[in-house]
Amino acid sequence: MNLYLTLKAIHVIAVISWMVGLLYLPRLFVYHVENNSAEASKIFKVMEKRLMKIIMNPAMIVTWLTGLFILWISGFDSIFSLWMSIKFLFVIILSGYHGFLSKCLKD
Repeated sequence: MNLYLTLKAIHVIAVISWMVGLLYLPRLFVYHVENNSAEASKIFKVMEKRLMKIIMNPAMIVTWLTGLFILWISGFDSIFSLWMSIKFLFVIILSGYHGFLSKCLKD
């Protein structure tokens, strides 16, 4: 049971970190577009790339891995429940949004 609680804590921290990145990166895009300075533009590009590579990508990966591992530890008992289906749908949608932001970052 200790492993389960540890994984759950890591999962919650990863989800929160991922959500912060998903909410903050678009705000950085706005700051980037509003600023006309070439020096500030370089700084925003670095900030955006670091947020994606250092925080968002690892947080998404840890969220997926710990979530699937928790599901595996629990014996896949809840995989067909309504709550798990809704949760899984939202994780898929958020992963797609993450990919969209990643594409916007490259443009």
